[in-house]
Amino acid sequence: MAALLAAASDIAIILDGEGNIRDLAYGSDELSSEVGEDWIGKPWADTVTAESRPRVQELLAEASTDATAANWEQVDHISRSGAELPVRYLVARLDARHLIAVGRNLQGIAALQQRLVDAQQSLERDYWRLRQLETRYRLLFRSASDAILIMDPDTGKVVEANPAAALLLAADSRRLVGRPFPEGFDDEGTRAIQSLVAGIRAAGRANDVRARLRAGTEFQVSGAPVRQESASLILLRLSPIDTDGERQPTPEPRSRLSRMVEKAPDGIVLTGQDGRILSANSAFLDLAQLTTEDQARGESLDRWLGRPGVDLNVLIANLRQHGAVRLFATQIRSEFGASSEVEISAVSIHNGDQPSFGFIIRNVDRRVSADGGGERALPSSIEHLTELVGRVPLKEVVRESTDMIERLCIEAALELTGDNRASAAELLGLSRQSLYVKLRRYDLSEPGHEGE
Repeated sequence: MAALLAAASDIAIILDGEGNIRDLAYGSDELSSEVGEDWIGKPWADTVTAESRPRVQELLAEASTDATAANWEQVDHISRSGAELPVRYLVARLDARHLIAVGRNLQGIAALQQRLVDAQQSLERDYWRLRQLETRYRLLFRSASDAILIMDPDTGKVVEANPAAALLLAADSRRLVGRPFPEGFDDEGTRAIQSLVAGIRAAGRANDVRARLRAGTEFQVSGAPVRQESASLILLRLSPIDTDGERQPTPEPRSRLSRMVEKAPDGIVLTGQDGRILSANSAFLDLAQLTTEDQARGESLDRWLGRPGVDLNVLIANLRQHGAVRLFATQIRSEFGASSEVEISAVSIHNGDQPSFGFIIRNVDRRVSADGGGERALPSSIEHLTELVGRVPLKEVVRESTDMIERLCIEAALELTGDNRASAAELLGLSRQSLYVKLRRYDLSEPGHEGE
C-alpha cells in the first residue's frame, strides 16, 4: 500500500497509533537520498524541526479522532545534510491500528519561490539604483555652472535645459523646453549651430562654433551626442564670450571650496565654542540620519557622539589646548539608533573674538571590519600568553590577559585625553581615585600627577 501511494506522491509513511514510523516509501531517488531508512522505528515528530512538531501532533490527532479528516499541512524535515526539507502531508486512517501519511515534496516550489523573491529584490535594487542615478543626474544638471541644452535633432526642439541656460538666454527654463533651437540667434549664428548639429549627427562630433544672439551676446557652442533609451539626442553647451574674444567664466553661486565641503564624502561640521552646530554637510546628515540641516543646526554635537558628555569635552579641551586633534576614535549614533565607527579630526578656527571648531568625521566601519575589529594591535605579550597555555592553570592565564587588556585601555584613554587624568577617568567610567590606584599598579603614574 505504501509503495502504491508513493507512486502517486513523493513520500508515503505508515504510522502506528503512537505516531511511530513503521514503514515508508519514496516516489523519487532524490528524496530517498535526503531521508534514508533510519526513520523506521522513530517517532514521526522526531524527524521534523521543533517548529513543525505541533503541526505533526495536530495531524495525528485529527486522523485518529476523525477518519474523514483530510487537511494538508506543511512540515519541515531535517535532511542528512542538515538543511530543512519542506513536505506537505495529508494523514488518514489506514485501519484500526495504523495511519498513513502521504506527502508532496515542496523543495521545487520553495526553490522557485526563493528565485522569485531574489528576482523581485534584484529588480527593486536596480530600480532604486536607477532612481538614485537619475537624482544625481538631475542635481548635477541643475547645479552645473555652464549653460546646457539637450535637443532632439529630428524635431529640432529643446528637450531639457538647465537654469544656467535659461539665465544666459534670458528665458524661463520651462519655456525653453519644447521650443525650436536655435532661436533668437542671428542668421550667421543660426547657420553655424545647424552645421554643428549636422556634423554631430553625421560623424558623432564637430568643432566648436561661435553664434551671436540678436541681442548682441556671443557664445561659443560645443556639442556631443547622447543616447536616451532608443533615441539619439544632442547635448549643447553654451559659453559666453566677452568683447576680447575670451570665454567668460559663468558666475558660480558658491565658492568651489564651499561646494567641495558640501559634496565631501566625510562628514564636516562647524560648531561654536560651546559645541553647538552652526552648519553641517550632507555626509554628516547621512551619518546622523537627518533629512535637513535645520534639524542639526543649534543642537550640540554631543547628541550624536558615542559617549555623551565625554567625547565632546575631550575634543574641545584638546582643541583649546593644542588647536587641532587627529584621528580621535569614537562612534556616531543616528536618530534611529544605528551606530557607526568613526574617526574625528578637528581644528580650532579663530575668527575675531568668537572662536569656532571644525570637525571632519570619517566613517571607518569597513576598515574596522576588514581589520578584524580595530586598528590597535595587541602587543607582543600575547605570544607570551599563548605560551603559558598548558604550563600554568587557566585562571592564571585569564588573570594575566585581563591585566594586559586593562593596561592597554588605560594607556589608550591617557593618549586620547592628552594625559588628562580627570578626563581619562571619565572616559573609562572610573573614579579618579580608582584610576590612580591602577596607574600605580601598572607603573604608569608620575610624581607630578600624584599630587593632583
